[in-house]
Amino acid sequence: MKSFFLGFKELYLDAKNIMEKDPAATNILSVILLYPGFHCLVIHKITHFLYKIHFYFLARLISQLARFFTGIEIHPGATIGKRLFIDHGMGIVIGETAIIGDNCTIYHQVTLGGTGKESIKRHPTIKNNVLIGAGSKVLGNITVGNNVKIGANSVVLNDVEDNVTVVGIKGRVVCKK
Repeated sequence: MKSFFLGFKELYLDAKNIMEKDPAATNILSVILLYPGFHCLVIHKITHFLYKIHFYFLARLISQLARFFTGIEIHPGATIGKRLFIDHGMGIVIGETAIIGDNCTIYHQVTLGGTGKESIKRHPTIKNNVLIGAGSKVLGNITVGNNVKIGANSVVLNDVEDNVTVVGIKGRVVCKK
């Protein structure tokens, strides 16, 4: 029973995080009722649980329904940390073996996908406090370090060290903190 209420507390903290990061959010109730990024986080918690207990078909079915209603595709196998903020989420794709750390922000049209060359861990690992700009593609079994900012429409194909800003096609470091 304790874990059941802990789940609600985590969802409340996710909604509160969105309130703090989005200047357009007027109150937590509007976030809970109107934000598709929040809806996807709620549904992902359910589908990820189903996926972990090997109810793969049901997990995928529910995630595809969520994709239909929100425009955000998160594979049930993806691992998502605390306080993810999905802003203007339309067109986001997060692959099966992707791992996202805590306090990350992802804007619309971002893909955390594979390159087609890997077979087991195919998708990126995003560490904590990462911002991924609109339209960016982060591809393959790579690691994006802590406190990284990825500029809009960048294509990241290699590991990224901590505390840098990456821009361009092919993504390159332009600023170190």
